[in-house]
Amino acid sequence: MKGREKLNGNGIFENRTDAAILLCKELENYLEEKDSSVVVIAIPRGGVVLGDVIASYFKLKLDIVISKKIGAPQNPELAIGAVMHDGTFYPNAEIIKIFNISQEHITKQIGIKIKEINERLLKFRGNKNYNLKDKTIVLVDDGIATGATMINAINWIKKHDPRNIIVAIPVAPKDTTEIISKLVKDTIIISTPYSFSAVGEFYRDFSEVDDDQVIKIMSKYKS
Repeated sequence: MKGREKLNGNGIFENRTDAAILLCKELENYLEEKDSSVVVIAIPRGGVVLGDVIASYFKLKLDIVISKKIGAPQNPELAIGAVMHDGTFYPNAEIIKIFNISQEHITKQIGIKIKEINERLLKFRGNKNYNLKDKTIVLVDDGIATGATMINAINWIKKHDPRNIIVAIPVAPKDTTEIISKLVKDTIIISTPYSFSAVGEFYRDFSEVDDDQVIKIMSKYKS
């Protein structure tokens, strides 16, 4: 695992593009230009900005996967798990147990999220079909907090028999980084702070990425 605790002296990225350029420099140790066996897969929406920079830098294909967080009943921001478009679900068992989250709530939220994900997949990439067999996947997001969405995305990609998965992330908390690094062969995480409240605190500019921006980026990679 690669890791640099602090950057520019204060641990803050200028913006998503700045973070992606730093990841590109690290990925030079793993990737070559125009390698058709490599696919950059970004988690929308913020991750798509980074994925675009990386895919352009190495002249690779860019794709997306959508892993939606499921929140607790009284605190939607508290991730109790994450789900993919096909129902692949990663439960945060500890949180579910601590807050005594009912299976009824989980099942209901899974159904709601699957519908949302399928709509977004069609909107962003046009279909729900993937061919990742024997591919090297560079899995990208703009940061990780609890890790639920990233872990679920990794588990889902593994079902498609890739050759390798490289997780490339600008920032993630130390404990989450340790979990992710056990799931894949290679992880590139530039900053791994012990003190962590939200991904946005590590960016000077963490402007919201809207659907139109994602659609515009993805249109460049349609074959």
